[in-house]
Amino acid sequence: METALIVEDDKDQAELVGELVQLRKLRPLIAGNGRVGLQMARSLRPTIVLLDLMLPDVDGFEVCRRLRSDPRTLATPIVMVTARNGPADRKRGFRVGANAYFTKPYEAADLFEAIDAARSWRAEIDRARIAGEIRVELDSETEFLQEVNEFLTRLYRLTPLSDDQISQLRQAVMEMGQNAIEWGNRHQSDELVELIYRVYSDRVEIVVRDQGTGFDPSDLPHAATADDPLSHLDVREKLGLREGGFGLLIARGMLDELRYNDWGNEVTLVQRFPARDRRVSCASPARGQARA
Repeated sequence: METALIVEDDKDQAELVGELVQLRKLRPLIAGNGRVGLQMARSLRPTIVLLDLMLPDVDGFEVCRRLRSDPRTLATPIVMVTARNGPADRKRGFRVGANAYFTKPYEAADLFEAIDAARSWRAEIDRARIAGEIRVELDSETEFLQEVNEFLTRLYRLTPLSDDQISQLRQAVMEMGQNAIEWGNRHQSDELVELIYRVYSDRVEIVVRDQGTGFDPSDLPHAATADDPLSHLDVREKLGLREGGFGLLIARGMLDELRYNDWGNEVTLVQRFPARDRRVSCASPARGQARA
């Protein structure tokens, strides 16, 4: 029977949620604090985790972050159920990898919808034969980009990518993320950058998408090219731009493939596993709209 792990220190609330999940044919498992919740999630592999934020020991954000960093629980859907309804808390919840976030008090229909969405997400991953996918949305701030890049780097280390490949992919994501912030979203901090992590049997792909109007990747006078890596510096000086413009050229040299969509507001970075290791090594999670 499928199970729902309820991490909740309020016994009455935990029992109520337990009664509700049984209506969705899930057997409830209850943990009264974060440390026990982590242990149970790792050993029992529940179908879904329903996670309170205000726990007596480790808070729910940290529990979620640890679950997302552990290959045993990387693919477990996590729903945050909390009384904390501020936008900063919601953003932080999605940033650490929650699939869904809703606040108390809530209707039974909200809980059922989250459970059904989690099951659909897992079924879709199985059908697509992708080892996993994570979507993260972040505000156009370099600090958030760095945090997400650190998180993605931990995921790369669960794949057969070599240390050199991981370092190159890490730098390329930072370069392309900076471009999305600077050029796509024009440093408007409330404009979002979306990063999508996918791992296949032979490669890792990272999609970086901004909310800008797009551009023609073949016509970038302010960016370095392999044939002419320096003349763009004069263009940048005339436009009053910071020194640089080498990001796209650097990224192309580090990756197996780099391709833009037709609109010009989305770039896909591809790093392939070494030939001897082209196999799926782990599952990856959380498709829910993660926001930083």
